[in-house]
Amino acid sequence: MSDLPKFVHIMEVGPRDGLQIEPRLVATADKIRLIDALAAAGVTEIEAGSFVNPRAVPQMADSEDVFRGIPRREGVDYRALWLNAKGLERAIANGAVDVEGKLTLTASETFIRRNTNRSIDDTFAEMPQWIARYRAAGVPVTRLGLMAAFGCNFEGYIPEAWVLDLVARAVAVMEENGCRLQDLNLADTMGWANPAQVKRLVGAVRERWPGLTIKLHLHDTRGQAVANAVAAMEMGVAHFDASVGGLGGCPFAGHKGAAGNVCTEDLVFSCTEMGIDTGIDIDAMVEAARLAEDLVGHELPGKVMKGGTLTRFKAG
Repeated sequence: MSDLPKFVHIMEVGPRDGLQIEPRLVATADKIRLIDALAAAGVTEIEAGSFVNPRAVPQMADSEDVFRGIPRREGVDYRALWLNAKGLERAIANGAVDVEGKLTLTASETFIRRNTNRSIDDTFAEMPQWIARYRAAGVPVTRLGLMAAFGCNFEGYIPEAWVLDLVARAVAVMEENGCRLQDLNLADTMGWANPAQVKRLVGAVRERWPGLTIKLHLHDTRGQAVANAVAAMEMGVAHFDASVGGLGGCPFAGHKGAAGNVCTEDLVFSCTEMGIDTGIDIDAMVEAARLAEDLVGHELPGKVMKGGTLTRFKAG
């Protein structure tokens, strides 16, 4: 496949995935201000916080207040992360979270034990209970996220055959419990992917499950995230996670210097220059990135916020 998509949907993960690793606690009001700036720029899906143990991730301790304080905009979904049943219960009880039915796997045994203190087999064994919880809340289960799908700092490159086996096992469990997988999120959690690898894995998944919507969560640890996103677009992928200013990293990845998710404004800029619509105003996104930089108190890795857009040059 070589035709680029006409529209790319971006879920902004900076307020959660981006801020979670920041040592400087950002005030609740400032988080809300950042989230609203992102929505004002045209982002229609924002991961605004997480319902996890505040001792493990202190930055997310105020997520209940953040969600309740967001001035909700029509057409914007405000998402959250949770890792256990208590987290899901908190998200549902909050009343301001757009809860989606999603299951999560990790392709690396070492990483999942560090991240959740569970094994891959434990995760599969718990899937029926997760499906039942969602069903009890009236939330259909259609999504699967697979972390460390490309490589792991503890185990090296992840074989494509192993990823396919994990997805096949998940599909079987979902079907046994009355669900159908529709959306698959492949996460390069520790920044191992390269464009050729992205094309191989996306191609292998498409060949096996041609009806799936594929989404990529690409970390820019080694500067490959935008290149990997473009490679995925060339395979027809039109859904990505991204982080304003390039905020983020993973507190459990064993790499303290790791960059965050692909930078939102850099990805939007690339799409715009390739004639792909995102619905996001690039100049407004740059301003949101500068706000994020002010809030965390240090330079962020985004390139377009420093080099500028081409808007004024095109206007001239």
